[in-house]
Amino acid sequence: MEQVAYIAITHVHEHPSLARRIYERVVESRGQQDNEQWHLLILEERISHEGTREGYVRFTVIPQLLAFVYYQLSWLLYVIRPDWSYQLNADFEDHAEHEYMALVAEHPEWETEAFKSAFAADYAHLDTVADLFRQIGYDELVQQEESLAHLGEPRFR
Repeated sequence: MEQVAYIAITHVHEHPSLARRIYERVVESRGQQDNEQWHLLILEERISHEGTREGYVRFTVIPQLLAFVYYQLSWLLYVIRPDWSYQLNADFEDHAEHEYMALVAEHPEWETEAFKSAFAADYAHLDTVADLFRQIGYDELVQQEESLAHLGEPRFR
């Protein structure tokens, strides 16, 4: 998507306000992707540290397949009607936020377990594992709000 946006910017350079809007969307999307990458790295680090064994198909193949389908669906909806794509993402982020908060409620022992990660300096300095999952949930809320803020915006034309 980022590559497509850069191509679009080169074609609308005579319309600086449109080029600026496209660029700002790229920056926002990149920030969201980076944030999700930190979540993934920290959670994978935690799983590895705990020695949890995961089945390859259930925890690698299926999530990758679902992510691919979600990306394609989101992109298609954006092409057809951007509001549909933003609403889908908002709903997805809302679900994720609530799941992370429920996970914290199910694990009171995390309130006293120190958060240690090789990625803490890049993501966030947090005291406990409960704080980590609350922060991830909050990140999902922020991304939901960003998607909702784009509802009703004009297309890039």
